Amino acid sequence: MSSPTSRAFATRGEILAFATLAVLLLAVLPASMEIFRLNLFGKYLTYAFVAIGLVLCWGYGGILSLGQGVFFGLGGYCLAMFLKLEASDPEATKIQSTPGIPDFMDWNQLTELPWFWVPFESLGFALVAVVLVPTLFAGLIAFAMFKRRVGGVYFAIITQSIAAILTILIIGQQGLTGGVNGITDLRTLKGWDIRTDEAKLVLYYVNAFLLLGALVFCHWVLGTKFGRILVAMRTREDRVRFSGYDVASFKIFVFCLAAALSAIGGAMFTLQVGFMSPSFVGIVPSIEMVIFAAVGGRLSLLGAVYGTLLVNWAKTTFSETMPELWLLAMGGLFIAVVLFFPNGLAGLWQSFRQPLMHAIRRHAPAGSVVADAAPEGGTR
Repeated sequence: MSSPTSRAFATRGEILAFATLAVLLLAVLPASMEIFRLNLFGKYLTYAFVAIGLVLCWGYGGILSLGQGVFFGLGGYCLAMFLKLEASDPEATKIQSTPGIPDFMDWNQLTELPWFWVPFESLGFALVAVVLVPTLFAGLIAFAMFKRRVGGVYFAIITQSIAAILTILIIGQQGLTGGVNGITDLRTLKGWDIRTDEAKLVLYYVNAFLLLGALVFCHWVLGTKFGRILVAMRTREDRVRFSGYDVASFKIFVFCLAAALSAIGGAMFTLQVGFMSPSFVGIVPSIEMVIFAAVGGRLSLLGAVYGTLLVNWAKTTFSETMPELWLLAMGGLFIAVVLFFPNGLAGLWQSFRQPLMHAIRRHAPAGSVVADAAPEGGTR
C-alpha cells in the first residue's frame, strides 16, 4: 500500500470523496436549508479554512499551534477595516463630531483617520493585506522560533500567549480597533449590500468554492516532495536535518501557509457575519479550531471540513436546546472522540470502509471494476 503523501495525483476514492463533499456544499445544503441556517453553515465553513491549515502544520508537520485565531482575526480585521470605511462616508456619519471616520473613533475623540487606516480605503490593498499581513506576522513568529529549534509544547504555549496578548492589545486600543465590540455595522462591499438574503447566498457559494479550491491546493502540496519531507520531519526530524534539509525553512513555510488559509477564512467570516471582534482572536477560539481538526482527523483534509461542520452544528444545537449544559455536552463530545476515535471521523470512516471494500471485492465478479479497485484512498 502506498503512502498518502507519495502520490501527486488523487486516487479514485479521493476524487469520489471530494466530489461528495462538493455536492453536499454546493447542492444539498443550499437546497435543504432556509437562508438563516445556510448562513450559519457558511460561517462554519470559514472555520474550516483554519482546520485544513492545522492538518498541514499539525497533522502532517507535527507543529501544534494554539494561536490560529490570531491569523483568522487579522484576516478578518483587514477586510473589516475597508468595509467600515465604506460605511463611514461623510454623508452617513454627518451627525458625528468628525464626519468621515468610523463611529468608534468619533466616540473616543479622534479627529482624523489614523495613518495605518488610510490605505484600507482601497479594496485592492485590503484584499492583499488579508493574506499578506497575517502571513508576514506568522513568518516573524516562525522564524524566531524555528531557527532556534523551539518546538513541541513550547511552541504551542508561545502561540497561545501571542493570542492572549493580541486580544488584550485590540481591546485596549478601543479608539483604533473598536475595542471589545470590534468592528461592527458593516453594510456594503463597493456599494453591494451584504446584509440581504441574496447577498448571503452568493457569499455562501463564494466561500464554498474558495474552500474547495483550498482543499485541492493543499492536496497538491501534500502530493509533492515537500509533503513527503513534511511527514518525515514529523516522525524523524533529526534524520531529515542530517540529510541536508533546512528543517526550519520547511516549518516556516507550512506555518505561513496555514496562517494564510486561516486569514482567508477570517475575511470570509467578516463578509458573511458582518463584523469582526477580538472574541475570535483569543485563546478559546484558537483551541476550538484545534478541536475541529482533531474531531475530523488531523491527517485528513476532508475530515477537517466534516469535523468543523459537526462540532459547530453540535455547538449550535446544544446551545439552543440546553443552554445551561451545552459546554459540558461539547466537552463530552471531544473527550469521546479522543478516547474512542483517536484518528477522528476520517479514521472511523477508514476503519469501516476497508472491511466493506474487501467484502465487496470478495463477492464481485472477477475482472469487474469493483474487484480491481484499489483499497486505499478517500480520506486525505
